[in-house]
Amino acid sequence: MIPLVKVGLPSKDKLMPRLEQVIYSGIIAEGEEVYSFEKEFSEKFGYESCYAMSSGTACLHASLTLSGVLEGSEVITTSMTAEPTNLSILYVGGTPVFADVDGAGNICPESVREKITHKTKAIIAVHYAGYPAQLGKLRQIADEFGVSLIEDCAHALGAKYKDSPIGSYGDFSIFSFQAIKHMTTVDGGMLITKKDMDEEIKRFRWFGMLKGGDRTKMNITTLGYKYNMTNVAAVIGRVQLEEIEGKINRHIENGKYFDTKLKNIEGVEVINLPDYVLPSYWLYTLKVENSDVLIDKLSNIGIQASKLHKLNHHHEIFKSKDENLPKLKEFYRKLIHIPCGWWVDDILRAKIVECIKHN
Repeated sequence: MIPLVKVGLPSKDKLMPRLEQVIYSGIIAEGEEVYSFEKEFSEKFGYESCYAMSSGTACLHASLTLSGVLEGSEVITTSMTAEPTNLSILYVGGTPVFADVDGAGNICPESVREKITHKTKAIIAVHYAGYPAQLGKLRQIADEFGVSLIEDCAHALGAKYKDSPIGSYGDFSIFSFQAIKHMTTVDGGMLITKKDMDEEIKRFRWFGMLKGGDRTKMNITTLGYKYNMTNVAAVIGRVQLEEIEGKINRHIENGKYFDTKLKNIEGVEVINLPDYVLPSYWLYTLKVENSDVLIDKLSNIGIQASKLHKLNHHHEIFKSKDENLPKLKEFYRKLIHIPCGWWVDDILRAKIVECIKHN
């Protein structure tokens, strides 16, 4: 079965000598490898301040805390995402308020505006499946109401919005290096911020203390967590950065191929985005009337396809009201994801198109 998602690691001859060196260095937790990874990630993708953490979820937790989300606060978010996006809101005592989506399955700015109240502290914009959300409008709304804009870029490494790297518009932005993302460090994440919050973030990810100082003389004044990245994960990330452009470019090449080949097939809708938006196509998203039938048909020829996630507001833990989200309901009904990654070669992608044509 050709998988929908797949772990991508550098070749053994590149990775293993570097791993062996750090594993037997005696310094395997947070150290210089982590700080070098932060610097190289910043330079590679064009960000101001980068902070490596143990997961993308940890980065979301930090973003919400530093945005002032507390017990009783509301965060406007999307149900069309992996559950950790919204579980992180519960970590800080906030309430997720689910907005409707646009045609790409991303949070809809008009719906966000309707949902804002005096309790709103933040907006989370997930770039779902690697398709950028409407950042210009969302930034405008966040500024107008004085709330934080958090970009969840877990699916969108390498995507662009108006020639700027995704993650450039948020007060905080997060990336995930979990196993099946564009780039993995086995697990890990990166927090991006344009604000000068260096000490706050470093304290947050290390028990409320600044790592490396004399712990007998430190005084913890704010709550911190065990969210630091290790040197072992960071060295994997550093080696990944040396060849990540090739992997991302193949996702994009396959995505553009599907855009061209599938757009005129009756009963099939591709995601239409403005010319100034470049998705990184972590998954390829299309909409069809008989999505379950097509998923089965692709499975029968050895191609995994899926809706991937359950709508978050259907989980009991979120205690969501009977949400009026008509665009989301219609999007999810038609939704199907097909493989689009670096492991999809020219022959395979043509086979996928032929199957969809004859659905």
